[in-house]
Amino acid sequence: MNILVSQPQPTDIEKSPYGELTRKYNVNIDFFKFIKIESVPAREFRRSKINLLNFSAVIFTSRNAVDHYFRMATEMRSEIPQTMKYFCMSESTAFYLQKYVQYRKRKIFHGRQSFEDLIDVIRKHKEEKYLLPCSDIHKASISQLLDDNDVNFTKGVFYKTLASDLSHLDIKKYDMLVFFSPSGIASLFKNFPGFVQNDTVIGAFGPTTSNAVRESGLTLTIEAPTKTAPSMTMAIEEYLQKNNKKSR
Repeated sequence: MNILVSQPQPTDIEKSPYGELTRKYNVNIDFFKFIKIESVPAREFRRSKINLLNFSAVIFTSRNAVDHYFRMATEMRSEIPQTMKYFCMSESTAFYLQKYVQYRKRKIFHGRQSFEDLIDVIRKHKEEKYLLPCSDIHKASISQLLDDNDVNFTKGVFYKTLASDLSHLDIKKYDMLVFFSPSGIASLFKNFPGFVQNDTVIGAFGPTTSNAVRESGLTLTIEAPTKTAPSMTMAIEEYLQKNNKKSR
């Protein structure tokens, strides 16, 4: 079986869960990032008339948002005050902030994994004026949740999500395609407008990606996270185990 994962290859593939899958189930796994991130230059960002120093708190939904927020601060020569509060969607994103700021728990807050978790934290700090750095393609549900909870926030586009050039890929040779964002699905159809699923197995991580698969007219076979498969590799393994049993 040939599997295409729409993410960069792990640094040490042999020690990664994907390496374990290739050895255990004799599958071939290729990696290629279906999307690329492009910076919004400061001169373009200035048209939004957003002053980074007018906010007392920042909401980060990803590491990309963290990187581009601090890149923009540098380009615009804005010195972020030590009093700034940071609200991160996950603990891993919160820890990533150490790349730019001294990690102090009194200034950095995080949810467990979903934005719904983070909203519970933000509600306890309703007095803050929030900035939401995001891509030109982002989840509308995030802004909706903030609005529904009467959060004072401003959305700013700090980077763009573009489709990668996949013209060199023979998409038909893959028995399984694995996606991690709705943008990956959009990239598939932009690069292969005549794509027909046929027997190709589609896997998706996260509810928004799963919804994008279904909304595009594709059949979703592998979905993560679940109670039994919190990671994508575990979900793929569950599928391979069932498939092997059926073929015996």
